[in-house]
Amino acid sequence: MTQPASQFPESSQATMVLVLGILSLVCLPILGPVAWVLGNQELRAIQDGRRDPANRSTANAGKILGIIGTALILIVVAVAVLAMFWVFIAGGEVSDTFDRLQP
Repeated sequence: MTQPASQFPESSQATMVLVLGILSLVCLPILGPVAWVLGNQELRAIQDGRRDPANRSTANAGKILGIIGTALILIVVAVAVLAMFWVFIAGGEVSDTFDRLQP
């Protein structure tokens, strides 16, 4: 007995999007934007009727995790830039203070 052919021409990538979104939060933040983009593509394909709508919530969850992962990357980069800026601006004052404390 053969399996009936799916009525949707493309296979879903929702599970992959969810896995990428989870990985972006757990260990590889660079995957956040990838999950976000692929989640958008999956949701668009579901809306166009090319993929199974039963996977909409999985794709949406992966997309949201990707957005959160991307936001975390941006926050870390912003903090790093501010820290470098602070060290650059305040660096002379800190070193002068340290030099005055030396005997």
